[in-house]
Amino acid sequence: MSRQLELDELTTLLRECAGEDESADLASGVLDVPFTVLGYDSLAILQTTGRIERDYQVMLDEKAVFDVATPREYLALVNDALAGQPEVS
Repeated sequence: MSRQLELDELTTLLRECAGEDESADLASGVLDVPFTVLGYDSLAILQTTGRIERDYQVMLDEKAVFDVATPREYLALVNDALAGQPEVS
């Protein structure tokens, strides 16, 4: 079974890579909230993407990364890429 990135892992990576907006509640109900509303700009998403690519050994389409607006869309992008990887034993 292929590995999947979960919301809690994504929020941890966002906090580690780009910091956390003091007003952002990343603990609940954020799947459909735009990253910009959560306080994360495109640079924060790129930093998080670089970390995911390194840690999960997956390549994400750069244009697709710029097109996602919410954590739900980003998780779908990452998990689709992870699902396309061959299984490692």
